[in-house]
Amino acid sequence: YSKELLDLDQYIMKRIQEIPESKRLLITSHDAFNYYGRRYGIRVEGIIGISTESEAQTSDMLRVVDAIKESGVPAIFVESTINPKLIQQIAIDNNVVIGGSLYADSIGEKTSDGNSYIAMLRSNTNIIVDALAKNIITTSHHSQTNSQISWLAYGLLALGMLLGLLLFIWKMSN
Repeated sequence: YSKELLDLDQYIMKRIQEIPESKRLLITSHDAFNYYGRRYGIRVEGIIGISTESEAQTSDMLRVVDAIKESGVPAIFVESTINPKLIQQIAIDNNVVIGGSLYADSIGEKTSDGNSYIAMLRSNTNIIVDALAKNIITTSHHSQTNSQISWLAYGLLALGMLLGLLLFIWKMSN
């Protein structure tokens, strides 16, 4: 088992190197990943402290938003045991995606990819690296594109209605 843990440690070290240093920021609901972050050189910003019973304060939200803006991190993460609504709203408001769901405070179900301590750490690492190491197209980019298409469609519809009204007025006057 010791060898498996050492192999896992090396695997995580190697995978984390795939993330550009400026993007090594892990934002989650709470500070469950501080040991992980210290070991593998990732800055961890939780919205609330260690206790999941705490309420998020305005200062916590501002700190996390500032960290997102400062780092340009492309993704933030939900946790398997915590309501994701707050993280999802922060993602929407700050043009980042949800990089995935991390196992925190417990391992996953027997049929999950986090069904043991080793499997949980491997899964979390893969999710973190895959989301932070790549140039992810954010959800807001899609929203902006869809918004631009919507405005174009509304503009064309308004133009068509205006032309129809002008045609109607012209026919009525002749």
